[in-house]
Amino acid sequence: MNLGGRSALITGATGGLGHAIARALHARGASLVLSGRRTDVLEPLAAELGGRTLAADLAQRADVERLAAACPDVDVVINNAALPASGAVTDFTLEEIDRALDVNLRAPIVLARELAPGMAARGGGHIVFISSLAGKVATPGSGIYSATKFGLRGFAHGLRADLRPAGVGVSVVLPGFIRDAGMFADSGARLPKGVGTRTPDDVAAAVVRAIEQNRAELDVAPLALRLGGAFGGMAPAIAATINRRLGSERVAEQLADGQRAQR
Repeated sequence: MNLGGRSALITGATGGLGHAIARALHARGASLVLSGRRTDVLEPLAAELGGRTLAADLAQRADVERLAAACPDVDVVINNAALPASGAVTDFTLEEIDRALDVNLRAPIVLARELAPGMAARGGGHIVFISSLAGKVATPGSGIYSATKFGLRGFAHGLRADLRPAGVGVSVVLPGFIRDAGMFADSGARLPKGVGTRTPDDVAAAVVRAIEQNRAELDVAPLALRLGGAFGGMAPAIAATINRRLGSERVAEQLADGQRAQR
């Protein structure tokens, strides 16, 4: 899809990744609908990029339906909003589990359900899901988060098959550790020596490439992490042993501590 002249809805546009994605799509000629919970953050970005804002809390089911109803004619949807959901499952309240599932998994599914028929009727469109390498390999303290990201990845591939005959593309983008902005950067966690990171602009570039080339899946991570993700899918028990030796449990504790208030 050529993004020039297309309209794009971006959820989670208040965060650093959302900002980077918005600027990348704007640079390709797309008009933007920016959604998030904080209008004080959305409005300056919308003014800069000539977009419009739609405040929505995706943990509120009525807000998800209202968001879909407010932009029925968008050509592109970027499902970027997510909660960290790091920590042992037993440390979560039931309300925190429900919130993570609603924001990270249910809301993207519902937005796709509501907006895909219009795209199909118009003969084209594209839906992008921002998953994570945690959607390929689970590590300590990632049970809830990985459940949502594995689910999002599986849904994206199934939806892609369903919408292919209608000319609607579906892609899933899977970032690894992203520096400067986003969940990992905000947590203050420190990675073991030699574990590389990528930037929000790298994620944004992958989103653009996914849309323009109709890519099914794109990882955004250094080669070693991408290979680790592939290996983890084939040999999860061995991968878990290697991850423990590399210090995954320590990183998991730091992530959980740094993200606890965001659940």
